[in-house]
Amino acid sequence: MSDRVLVIGGKGTTGQRVARRLEATGAKVAIGTRRPIDARDRPFDWADLASVAAFDGCSAAYVVAPTDRTDHLEVMRPILEGAMARGVCRFVLLSSSLLERGGSMMGGVHDWLAGTASEWAVLRPSWFMQNFSEGPHARTVRDEDAIYSATGRARVGFIDADDIAAAAVACLTSSEPFNDERILTGPEALSYEDTAGILSEVTGRTIRHVALSTRELARRFETQGLPPDYAAILAGLDDTIRTGVEDRTTDGVARLTGQAPGSFRDFAKGNVGRWQA
Repeated sequence: MSDRVLVIGGKGTTGQRVARRLEATGAKVAIGTRRPIDARDRPFDWADLASVAAFDGCSAAYVVAPTDRTDHLEVMRPILEGAMARGVCRFVLLSSSLLERGGSMMGGVHDWLAGTASEWAVLRPSWFMQNFSEGPHARTVRDEDAIYSATGRARVGFIDADDIAAAAVACLTSSEPFNDERILTGPEALSYEDTAGILSEVTGRTIRHVALSTRELARRFETQGLPPDYAAILAGLDDTIRTGVEDRTTDGVARLTGQAPGSFRDFAKGNVGRWQA
């Protein structure tokens, strides 16, 4: 176990949960953030090479890629090399179930870490349940009684970010390095129609799934302020889901944490206040 762990994106969806769980184990935690406020916060921006200083005194890191670009290996590699030069030996990368090793975006970072770092793990979770409570679906469920997607009736093994964090902490604190990847899902695969039905039951309202084309979804992302190229990539992920590649569940969470992952229904019951107007 390292003396201190740097949690990059430590105020984000998974990062804040990883930080809390690490502190509960007694670990020392530093937070890499673009907007440092607290004493444990360290300035961090993947686009700024000076961010490598955030790794000083750390020997492990939870690594979250930038969300505003897609050339992840190009921008992340120089800083990760600097981290290794400063003594960081263990890296736990948050990737995605859709991104294979050596593929696009985090897939390239995955491949590079596996061939370079002495201790590493890559977590490839399915889609976050928090997308419904904190992310893109939260407002539309609350204000429009609607969920928009281009996935058709395909199913996804939605996972709670708390379970991702638990898996990350297990990898960061284990006595032996994992040096492998793990695909993480929730306990069941659900379509967006299914999630709309569960949310309807929990909220007492009729929540509907609005099925869009990939092009329509990309345009919707653009109107929300995303760059056209990034909007197209995100919409394309829905198109990939439509093929059925995410219609699966795994035992990844249980194998790493010893606990079964939480269900979407339990998640919805615990977050019902998020969807009240």
